Amino acid sequence: MSTLARPDLRDVSRDDTSLRRFLHGLPGVDQVGAEGRAAGLATRSIKTTSKAWAIDTAIAMIDLTTLEGADTPGKVRSLCAKAARPDSSDASVPSVAAVCVYPDLVATAVLALRGTSVGVASVATAFPSGRASLDTKLHDVRDAVAAGATEIDMVIDRGAFLAGHYVQVFDEIVATKAACGAAHLKVILETGELATLDNARRASWLALLAGGDFIKTSTGKVSPAATPPVALVMLEAVRDYHAMTGERRGVKLAGGIRASKEAVRYLVMVNEVAGQAWLDPALFRFGASSLLNDLLLQRHKLASGSYDGPDYVTVD
Repeated sequence: MSTLARPDLRDVSRDDTSLRRFLHGLPGVDQVGAEGRAAGLATRSIKTTSKAWAIDTAIAMIDLTTLEGADTPGKVRSLCAKAARPDSSDASVPSVAAVCVYPDLVATAVLALRGTSVGVASVATAFPSGRASLDTKLHDVRDAVAAGATEIDMVIDRGAFLAGHYVQVFDEIVATKAACGAAHLKVILETGELATLDNARRASWLALLAGGDFIKTSTGKVSPAATPPVALVMLEAVRDYHAMTGERRGVKLAGGIRASKEAVRYLVMVNEVAGQAWLDPALFRFGASSLLNDLLLQRHKLASGSYDGPDYVTVD
């Protein structure tokens, strides 16, 4: 798939007409072609030495996540300990990128991760539905940042987007970015509710134009969540945005990624579509809870030559 021609992005968001014209002027996504290319990339094989590197890279890219109504401070502290030291018996295993929790548990995570390299991400803006007033959403963000969150995962108003109210969605992202202060902003598109790859491309560009540091597939609460064709479209968006502006923005895949082989396939896609620069936690993340366990099992299998029992890893 070819990159986009270079438009003047300075005036794209000046009004609803200009923004609509730009978004609907993006090249349409050939769904069959996208599915075929994603499937082709999934067949790539890598050498054992490369697999070891890929597993460690994937571990370092994880936002270790717990977003359940029954979350407790004790569960978050346990998750933070695992995030900082994924394998208590092997200090060579890298720490994950961040721990992702609800805003009211940010302070617990910050305290538990003090002195480590692990960031603290918080969902916000009326996660997961995004159905609240802007004032309420921004209060959610400011509370999380004040408690010490270094990353904010916001959700867009999918109803507004699907109704074509692009400026409303754009303005909410801009306002959320301002409320983040120094914290990085990940914009959750909830691609399972956007229905088409064309909408996924438009929402990706809308979030990038509004200042999102990352575009993220999903909340993990809607199925389908992260899929290879959607990942392909989002990686193309950040690649093309960089080609136009010189700015690199990140991609986060969340929801349903549980196996090492899936993570490695996505890393191949990242390299082939966006480029080697994106093979870095600063530009690519996995939002996951159970993926880390499988990566640890596969890592130990490469080192020892045999699989461990399920009690080798902790149950989160």
